[in-house]
Amino acid sequence: MPNPPTLPDLLRDGLDVVFVGINPSLFSAAQGHYFARKINRFWPAFSRSRLSLKARAGLAVERLEPMHDRALQDYGFGFTDLVKRASPRSTDLTRNEPADGVAALARKLERYKPRFACFHGVTVGRPVQKAVAPQLADIGLGLQPYMVGETRIFVVPNPSPANAHFTPADQTYWYDALADALESP
Repeated sequence: MPNPPTLPDLLRDGLDVVFVGINPSLFSAAQGHYFARKINRFWPAFSRSRLSLKARAGLAVERLEPMHDRALQDYGFGFTDLVKRASPRSTDLTRNEPADGVAALARKLERYKPRFACFHGVTVGRPVQKAVAPQLADIGLGLQPYMVGETRIFVVPNPSPANAHFTPADQTYWYDALADALESP
């Protein structure tokens, strides 16, 4: 049986932030856009944040939507996943898939050299940290004390509605914190 479709990487040189999810949902892959499910909190929270100001102004919209994912590259934002295999839920991944995805993700970050990789959740960050900086304590939210190549690592809560212990306001707060980190030397 062939693998279901997945989402293409939306990467190019010169990006400020690459958003990294655990893996695409089957719904997003079928729609052809990142965070395509209406109940996902990424687009509303990102749209409320200072991080998206330049993109919203440039696209002349108040709220960014999944259909804007490709256009965001022109404003410094890209997208990829730790695991490219689409699934109904990230819990459907095998135990090894996240760890196996680290090398491919590291190659992408080293190739494109975005200023920041924004990991959507500790589930993305944990296997990367374990491979790149195993001596560090368990991962938390915010700016991380290690890099992948020239790329700084920042962790925000996973915007999935399944991650209900973080509110949409919490999500926006962390995108604003990433905007602050981008403005810092």
